[in-house]
Amino acid sequence: MHLFSLFIGATLVTNIILSSFLGLCSFIGVSKKSSAAIGMGGAVLVVITLSSAITWLVFNFILVPFEIEFMRTIVFILLIASLVQFVEMVMKKHMVSLYKALGVYLPLITTNCAVLGAALMNIDRGFDFATTMVNALGISVGFFIVIYLFSTIRERLDLAKTPEGFKGAPIALITASLMAMGFFGFLGLG
Repeated sequence: MHLFSLFIGATLVTNIILSSFLGLCSFIGVSKKSSAAIGMGGAVLVVITLSSAITWLVFNFILVPFEIEFMRTIVFILLIASLVQFVEMVMKKHMVSLYKALGVYLPLITTNCAVLGAALMNIDRGFDFATTMVNALGISVGFFIVIYLFSTIRERLDLAKTPEGFKGAPIALITASLMAMGFFGFLGLG
């Protein structure tokens, strides 16, 4: 029951985008089309889950035994960058249209603070491996849900009559803030 509660909490209650405000660059940049949002959400899901597993293992089996925990941020960034390069190569070979649709935002997953934030949160909270994996999966599923929902809303907003001063980024940020308030309704679940 604890792991299920952690998963729901990471997905809905403490959503990485809407409550921690991490990963906003790709959230705003890729969410104009739902197809691109699905691709980015899937890529981030894979990267957050795998990077959390790898960084947990490296931290606990290499950095801690050698007493070089202070190197974790640099080591985590290198591991995440390598993992993103791998995901990018796979997408370029097997999902060409999605690779082109994501454009510059795919390599930006390397610097997406949601990915690094998830890895650091798992270490800071002292989670064991199973708890780390559940939390990472919850964070990445929450990222996926929010970016997809936001993209569908933005597609409809493009068709709506929006006052000139609110078109583009202003209405997107207002919508994101309304989504954040809506997600705080899940506060009692976590």
